[in-house]
Amino acid sequence: MKEYKGMPALDAGLLAAAQAVEHYEMSRYGTLKTWASELGLKQAVKLLDATLSEEKKTNDTLTSLAEGGVNEHARAAE
Repeated sequence: MKEYKGMPALDAGLLAAAQAVEHYEMSRYGTLKTWASELGLKQAVKLLDATLSEEKKTNDTLTSLAEGGVNEHARAAE
């Protein structure tokens, strides 16, 4: 990160890493929600569904940031 400090490529890389984390979290919460449903744990399903929705919103925000300029800015700096 020190090597790319202040460069648009760093922003794009950090954004990509954050989005990878969100995808992992969505996968895990989706799986847990399915298991909770199979076990009849209605309250857990409700809570996991709310958390999954939050993760999807965060992912959508990160996608908007990437598509809205971070990636283009990094590409233009090449």
